[in-house]
Amino acid sequence: MKIDALILLAAFAVGTLVAELAGAVNLGTALAFGQLAFAIALVLVLVRRP
Repeated sequence: MKIDALILLAAFAVGTLVAELAGAVNLGTALAFGQLAFAIALVLVLVRRP
């Protein structure tokens, strides 16, 4: 369970960082992309569970 939480946190952080480095207009826009990455990672984590 701890690994799943780390995966979700990392997905959010990486998604936000990539959006920021790609030239997001502001931090709010970058955080929105982080939320999208979090949601995708959450689906993958839930599907992967037995």
